[in-house]
Amino acid sequence: MQAAPVRATAIPSFTNALRAVESLLMSGGQRTARRNAWTSVLEDRRRAKDRSEAERLLDEAVAARTS
Repeated sequence: MQAAPVRATAIPSFTNALRAVESLLMSGGQRTARRNAWTSVLEDRRRAKDRSEAERLLDEAVAARTS
C-alpha cells in the first residue's frame, strides 16, 4: 500500500496576516495624512492673505484719518 501524496500549502501566520493588513491600512492613512497636511497649508496661506489684507485696510483707514 502506497501513501497518498501530501500537498503542503503555506498558511500565513497570524503575524504575517496582521502585517499585510497593517500595510494596506497604513498606505491609505499616509495618503489621508498628506491630504490633511496640504489642506492645512492652503488654509494657513488663506489666513495669512486675509491678515495681510486686513492690515493693509487698517493702515489705509489710519492714514485717511490723519490726513
